Amino acid sequence: GINFTGEHLSNTMAGASTSMRLRLPIACIALEVILIILFGVAVEYDHDVSGEAGHKTNTTHHDYENEFYYRYPSFQDVHVMIFIGFGFLMTFLQRYGFSSVGFNFLIAAFSLQLATLVQGFLHTIMTGGKIHVGVESMINADFCTGSVLISFGAVLGKTSPVQMLTMAVFEVILFSVNEFILLSLLNAKDAGGSMTIHTFGAYFGLMVTRVLYRPNLDKSNKKNSSVYHSDIFAMIGTLYLWMFWPSFNSAITLHGDIQHRTALNTYYSLAACTLSTYAFSALLNHEGKLDMVHIQNAALAGGVALGTAAEMMITPFGSMIVGFLAGAISVLGYRFITPFLESKLKIQDTCGVHNLHGMPGILGAIVGAITSLAATKEHYGNGLTAVFPKITSDFPASAQAGMQAISLVVTLGIALIGGIIVGFILKLPIYGAPSDSQCFEDGVYWEVYLPNAYCFPKKNCDLEFTLSKDHLYHFENYKTDLLFFFFFYPQ
Repeated sequence: GINFTGEHLSNTMAGASTSMRLRLPIACIALEVILIILFGVAVEYDHDVSGEAGHKTNTTHHDYENEFYYRYPSFQDVHVMIFIGFGFLMTFLQRYGFSSVGFNFLIAAFSLQLATLVQGFLHTIMTGGKIHVGVESMINADFCTGSVLISFGAVLGKTSPVQMLTMAVFEVILFSVNEFILLSLLNAKDAGGSMTIHTFGAYFGLMVTRVLYRPNLDKSNKKNSSVYHSDIFAMIGTLYLWMFWPSFNSAITLHGDIQHRTALNTYYSLAACTLSTYAFSALLNHEGKLDMVHIQNAALAGGVALGTAAEMMITPFGSMIVGFLAGAISVLGYRFITPFLESKLKIQDTCGVHNLHGMPGILGAIVGAITSLAATKEHYGNGLTAVFPKITSDFPASAQAGMQAISLVVTLGIALIGGIIVGFILKLPIYGAPSDSQCFEDGVYWEVYLPNAYCFPKKNCDLEFTLSKDHLYHFENYKTDLLFFFFFYPQ
């Protein structure tokens, strides 16, 4: 309802049990202090970052050969996807915009630091010495963060910031272990992360939200939906993700033809996926109308599904087939599978990560295994060993395909078991989690004011406002035919 007195919304909604007055500062400060100490003890610059290495009197050394100039443009794109793409994609909830963007920011900033340490530590097992950081380690840390944010989408609106930080701690560790097993021990190929990022993040998050199942979540059902302008904000996130996904899939591939091919394959997969999404969205509606939820999410599934095979010789038309299938699977998932998961399996997937990341991720893993099975010298020429370093006369393409399939099984196993365990850890009554009636509501954890109501048109109108110390910002308008407008009034 509307508070006509201008009373602080947090005071009317959140009891002492959800207070972050001590919980959040203690968690953030403790975690950051630990990170700073570990960075001080274990981390040093990589060769390309070291001043000494960069300025030796060596006539063969040129600054433009530094890895920074090859990788940083891709890193910029990936970084935008993590903080703007994922952040705004989750703003579709009508009363959870502050939390969607704000907690995305918090979780990402923490996860990338921890990921640098854990991923670096696992790599030093093979090489020894300290953890070396450079632009490639920044990209890999962002990849790990992306997986955490996928899981965040499954529990969106139902957890406290301290719960999210706790989940991130465990997920970063499990993600890094899974990634190490797949890429270093099994020698699987997964440059765009269909398995390591998307499949892992989706099914880890689904298991967490299953353990945290809320039988009375219907008390917040009205808030677990979008309004006109919140969907537009979410579409901003979609477009950023869609535009930069070729950079995401190609960010850590080898320079030259492989990176070029990865970006191109992803480009066409996304385009075909978009048309498939529009087609099936209209087809599944009795009146032939499009569903914005489908467009915001399923149109991205082509990038997810090509993450494993993008660097392979899958051909442009093969990429388009994969993208088209991914879009169809994702839309069908939103239409039929999400309701089934909630009603029958008690999995409350807020953002539908199973449809955007889970099923397309599995599709991508299968496509990668099939494509690697067809890898031959005739198709790849001298570039075969660049894409598949392990394929030899003693280790044929069929063995590589087997490793790809095993990698999918390993990923699902670690994600499912890890998600269940972490879910029970997050169920402890110490995190200040919201009650069922407080879910999907910014006012529980953010300063949100509701001053005297302004209503236009007055008939059948329900408006909400947020008020900062200096300005009044008109943000919510629903239950009317009015599209949306913003009201800005200096106090």
